[in-house]
Amino acid sequence: MSALHYRIRPADLAGHYFDVTLTIAEPAADGQIVWLPVWIPGSYLIREFARNITGIAAYSGKQPVELRKLDKHRWQAAPVTGPLTIEYRVYAFDLSVRGAYLDEMRGFFNGTSVFLAVAGQESQRCEVDIAAPRGEAARQWRVATTLPAVKVKDSGFGRYRARNYDELIDHPVELGTFDQETFKACGVPHDVVIAGRHRTDFKRLKKDLKKICEAQIRLFGEPAPFERYLFMTMVTGDGYGGLEHRASTALITSRPDLPLAHETERKAGYIQYLGLCSHEYFHSWNVKRIKPAAYAPYPLDREAYTRLLWAFEGITSYYDDLMLLRAGILTPQQYLDLLAQTLTGVERTPGRRQQTLEEASLDAWVKYYRQDENSPNALVSYYTKGALAALCLDLTIRQRTGGVRSLDDVMRALWQRFGRDFDRQGLGVGETEWEAVASEVSGVDLKAFFDQVLRSTGELPVADLLDAFGVDVQQRPPLGGSDKGGWRSGTIVAGVSIGARIAADPAGIKLTQVFDDGPAREAGLAAGDVLIAFDGLRTSASNLDSALSGYPVGSKLVVHAFRRDELIERTLQLQAARSDTWGLRLRDETAGSLRFGWLAV
Repeated sequence: MSALHYRIRPADLAGHYFDVTLTIAEPAADGQIVWLPVWIPGSYLIREFARNITGIAAYSGKQPVELRKLDKHRWQAAPVTGPLTIEYRVYAFDLSVRGAYLDEMRGFFNGTSVFLAVAGQESQRCEVDIAAPRGEAARQWRVATTLPAVKVKDSGFGRYRARNYDELIDHPVELGTFDQETFKACGVPHDVVIAGRHRTDFKRLKKDLKKICEAQIRLFGEPAPFERYLFMTMVTGDGYGGLEHRASTALITSRPDLPLAHETERKAGYIQYLGLCSHEYFHSWNVKRIKPAAYAPYPLDREAYTRLLWAFEGITSYYDDLMLLRAGILTPQQYLDLLAQTLTGVERTPGRRQQTLEEASLDAWVKYYRQDENSPNALVSYYTKGALAALCLDLTIRQRTGGVRSLDDVMRALWQRFGRDFDRQGLGVGETEWEAVASEVSGVDLKAFFDQVLRSTGELPVADLLDAFGVDVQQRPPLGGSDKGGWRSGTIVAGVSIGARIAADPAGIKLTQVFDDGPAREAGLAAGDVLIAFDGLRTSASNLDSALSGYPVGSKLVVHAFRRDELIERTLQLQAARSDTWGLRLRDETAGSLRFGWLAV
């Protein structure tokens, strides 16, 4: 069967429209059906990309062909005897890593947003012509993508190919006047593309990324699973996010987080950005090739349920910062400080007592990606608690095998059995297989561990495990609203708490989330209320900590607030701030080979 042919062109930069043409050489005899995915792999939410198709028509030769919409994302053409051409326009103004975007300065698209699939021919070869936009303003535009090139200009515009639809949609495309640099990791070319205004120190960035990439390639074993890799980053004022692909990642970061030439230290924002790069890069193995069976293949017309997201996102979240340590980007204490922040974030989520990790994985479609003001009370993140579960699993295996085995061995075994030959075998990890492989490879019976960590809402055995590895644990009250965790010396006096998350509001303090078991909830306050006065004095987000510091625990304060446009009065009784803030530090005395194997100190 002949290849499917696509042509995409940025047609209206100011209007944010791509024009796409799909030519089907051998359409179905009874009327060809075409469809667009309703979600994008790696982001588990039904996004209804077809809503952005604003005009669509079909032709056979020069003759119009009836095209009937069947449902929210499928169309069927009337039967024709020759090739079928479908032309459509896509609105692209989603400044994220998940969709498509176009304006006078930049273009970007994921295939799931712009390329219709041909029902029954999803396994056929695809060819894509990426055409340059018209007009003087776009003369300097270039293309960055890992789609295999067939015949392209120096600018990158031209023809590309993909073995099938699954590959076609797994190579996002960046368009515009971006900056691009290249480095090699374990002999593999890696491109770094940055779009948007920036002053990035590329020399430092490439040096750091090279270390991270080589650490990960060597963990799983050379060669890398791709011929080249592309980091593409969109710079904004305050953005953050990433999405993995088989040979690239699309990222958004805040401008101040990128490294500058005059900076002598790695700032916190830059470490966060490197952690994001590390996370998405690790997905090249863990989820893009080692996949849950539910994703082999992806059912892109509906949700794909699995209880294993804790393993594919949580374990990746564990390794992302750990790889910064192994690459020499972080010191052991810096790594422990980041780990303490993760522990603090989970500890401050009451939903960890309501939802297990398996439930969190299964409910991603309806809970994690659809969070509201009550989410902290109802759910736990399979990213952050999943990372802590991975930490516990790694330390448990190391402890019970005397350091002979670790989570590294489990990941390498999964790679050998499922990931390395996934393109040929298409074999995903079954819902119970992951745990079985972990027990088999480690030689440790882990059933009780998994029952506790994955299928109960009990506390994780983090503190005991860290203690065994020579890490001191501190659980203390927060020192103000900006305290995210970390070791503190000296006497720590517990302050008071209102039991809510807040945001600044022109009128006072807006309650964004109210915890089920806190003073604000007991006082009858709700998310969305805007507090304007405590005890008769005007209040704001900037002075809340100082305003409350003079009251002892148990004090009852009259609170005035607006709920919608109605003034309400409540009595709030202050509680002692809980010891929900973690600090970690290495003990002075050695903890032997166990700690060396984990932290390399």
